[in-house]
Amino acid sequence: MKKIVGRLVVAGIVAGILAGGCYAAGTSTKGKKSAKGHDKKAVAVLQSKSDSHVTGKAAFHESNGKVTLDVTLEGAEPGQHAVHLHEKGDCSAPDGASAGGHWNPTHEDHGKWGTAPFHHGDIGVVEVGADGKGKLELTTDLWTIGGAPETDVIGKAVIVHAKTDDFTTQPTGNAGGRVACGVVEASKK
Repeated sequence: MKKIVGRLVVAGIVAGILAGGCYAAGTSTKGKKSAKGHDKKAVAVLQSKSDSHVTGKAAFHESNGKVTLDVTLEGAEPGQHAVHLHEKGDCSAPDGASAGGHWNPTHEDHGKWGTAPFHHGDIGVVEVGADGKGKLELTTDLWTIGGAPETDVIGKAVIVHAKTDDFTTQPTGNAGGRVACGVVEASKK
């Protein structure tokens, strides 16, 4: 009986050391990006604002440490429309102003995604065709779904603007009014 108990104690100690080593090596996902193989999803249903007819969806998918965002729009005016992540997940105001300013956890100037400086909310510009439809895709390792607060997109708002982004005017890009808004929520699908 003593041999069995001794072996169990040794096995427990080895397991504890291995778990501690994995944690120290950075494989813990607490407050970090999702671990490989653990896909996460989130969605924002875009609703019309500022008397527009714009609707759509912003689908987020996290896999292997990267988040891919797919934005689809309908009912928009043809041309270019800026898309931004805003700091507050609140689309209650008729003009979308309740969503606050651009999400900017790094306190950078507004700019173009991928060209420093830029906000983490500076997504880009969607081209809308004559049919009122448009699509935009972005993949990044700067965001997470349910991760650390400075990277987590959950609880933010996706805003579609009336105009394009000039990528220089501070802090908004001179993108015009907010024509659609949706709050990013975790998805179980």
